[in-house]
Amino acid sequence: MRIRMYLATAVLAVVSSFFCLSCGNKDKQLGPAITSRDSTSVVTTCGVDMLISENGVIRYHVIAEEWKYFDKMKPPFYSLEKGVFLEILDSLMNPESVLRADTAYYMEDSELWHLIHNVHAENTKKEEFDTQELFVNNRSDKMYSDSLIRIKQDKQIIVGHGFTSNGNLTEYTIRKTEGVFPVTDTK
Repeated sequence: MRIRMYLATAVLAVVSSFFCLSCGNKDKQLGPAITSRDSTSVVTTCGVDMLISENGVIRYHVIAEEWKYFDKMKPPFYSLEKGVFLEILDSLMNPESVLRADTAYYMEDSELWHLIHNVHAENTKKEEFDTQELFVNNRSDKMYSDSLIRIKQDKQIIVGHGFTSNGNLTEYTIRKTEGVFPVTDTK
């Protein structure tokens, strides 16, 4: 009998606490409501495979799982947070360089790509570039990074902290270099 009484008291206490919580001030909000779309994307596209032109010439081939456009953000940008494959094309639509990254953002106003995490690039000389962060500036036709960069060439691997390059990764300068270079025995 006592157990039933304790059980009934416990159930009554739990039920009445729900009523007390629900009877409070109904005008009170738990947090600010989102009233504008300034922090949400205007477009979300899945399964993207597109060509992008500049001045009527196709310059980029982009493949991404998901592409979002935030037009109300300051500055407006595109978000490719589920990975991206990007080819930079010459005037005959041949790849000048190929880029891959886990995440990418494209700042519309400054025409700047920001690639992040597991960034891999290749040029027409079959050189491979690996870093964790890379910027591609469309206006100046330059690529650059301040992160650790590993460049695999035909017979050597060069490592540095930061580099600058032209838009197709064929002419570049590496900062704070180190590497493994082949040495031939002259004896």
